[in-house]
Amino acid sequence: MAAVAVNGAKLGTASQAYLESRAMSDTKVLISDLCRQFYNLGWVSGTGGSITIKVHDDSVPKPQQLVVMSPSGVQKERMLPEDMYVLSPNGSILSTPSPKPYPHKPPKCSDCGPLFMKAYEMRNAGAVIHSHGIESCLVTMINPLAKEFRITHMEMIKGIQGHGYYDELVVPIIENTAHEYELTESLAKAIEAYPKTTAVLVRNHGIYIWGDSWISAKTQAECYHYLFDAAIKLNQLGLDPSTPIHGPIQNVKGVLGSGIHRNISVNAGTAASDNKSDPAQRCIVLDIEGTTTPISFVTDVLFPYARNNVGRHLSATYDTAETQDDIKLLRSQVQDDLEKGVVGSVPIPLDDVGKEGVIAALVANVESMIKADRKITALKQLQGHIWRTGYEKKELEGVVFEDVPEALKKWHDSGIKVYIYSSGSRLAQRLVFGNSNYGDLREYLSGFFDTTVGNKRESSSYAEIVQSVGVDKPSQVLFVTDVFQEAVAAKEAGLEVIVSIRPGNGPLPENHGFKTVNSFSEI
Repeated sequence: MAAVAVNGAKLGTASQAYLESRAMSDTKVLISDLCRQFYNLGWVSGTGGSITIKVHDDSVPKPQQLVVMSPSGVQKERMLPEDMYVLSPNGSILSTPSPKPYPHKPPKCSDCGPLFMKAYEMRNAGAVIHSHGIESCLVTMINPLAKEFRITHMEMIKGIQGHGYYDELVVPIIENTAHEYELTESLAKAIEAYPKTTAVLVRNHGIYIWGDSWISAKTQAECYHYLFDAAIKLNQLGLDPSTPIHGPIQNVKGVLGSGIHRNISVNAGTAASDNKSDPAQRCIVLDIEGTTTPISFVTDVLFPYARNNVGRHLSATYDTAETQDDIKLLRSQVQDDLEKGVVGSVPIPLDDVGKEGVIAALVANVESMIKADRKITALKQLQGHIWRTGYEKKELEGVVFEDVPEALKKWHDSGIKVYIYSSGSRLAQRLVFGNSNYGDLREYLSGFFDTTVGNKRESSSYAEIVQSVGVDKPSQVLFVTDVFQEAVAAKEAGLEVIVSIRPGNGPLPENHGFKTVNSFSEI
């Protein structure tokens, strides 16, 4: 069918029949119904908030589907299907609602439009919700300096895509602006910096949430608001939502989810605001390879498994949203590698050459990346997904040194938060500790950091971690690693550092100046 123009904009590959389809009218009705529900929940009161949904059509690829969007500045609970805007995949307006008589304002497309389109573009979303719910606003005010919201060990975390009960949910927080569209760049940066997030909080404002479909987006929105409300109430009770046991908030002013601006002692909840002594380490950050886990497990088990199964994994999951996201990241990385002349990089053909051709090129690039042991997000994310399948099939089992489980439990029981910082993806980290030779150890861990916070040999990465774990001083964080360059970077950031000496680890420089341990029992 030929391209059709509506309101001066071309539909491209979409047809007039698509624009006038039952699916289109049903989506408009759905948005009207949802806005009434969201109004009763307090998410879109005072004309604030919005929702947008892609019009599903099996004959139209998702990236090319049209978008229905609620208008701006209207009483959301009184909207009708004919009040909706229809947008092209690139955000241009295809259909505008007719004006209504006074006192209604002239129709205006949502100011959130550019932000919605970023979620569609960068996450291949099927629906996006913008809520002004009071929970999503207040939760960003608990700590005005926090860049993230964190919570763990809450049942409703399971309702967030890619998360389970033991996982730590991390939601980035961006700063508000006078005009909604001015948030577009910072929202895009947050989406890029947090590959697994399905939401971005806006301080003193609200939240953007997306999902593969309207059901996914709505379900997650309900779970996010529940978790924000729980975090606010836990803080009011002096309890820390970011720790597995949700114990008393320790004397910290760190990230959101790790205390409010008051000082509470862990001993019987007595006040300690006058305590001027420099407290001991409140957090321990552990490396994995060569620290908690033998290097040989990574080099002789995990890497070969990923290398030997990358083709099978891509073939079996090629059409899933997750794998398409992996491929998108790899395409971007390989393009950059080709421009820089990285050895082993080969061009990845476009999809029109066929699935097999694309996969063959991907396999060649991934094998080269693994051989070079590159610490890049595109590789680590795909490896995590391959390893997940291996653990699910019982073909893999995580390995930790025998002193690790007892130490983790001891620190956990003492109220010390323990985090993992590894070049492997957070998914890969959770898999190692969740499927270890000593069982599931994740209950003793407060969170996971990967290279999305920065390279492990750069001091700025450790400064970022300090801002995230909720301490007054960098010296209250102990970092344990086997790599000298990482130890130097952490020390430059002000952390306390211990170097791990394990069988198979590389040699240290003479007079390196760091304390060393052969077992966690020595810490």
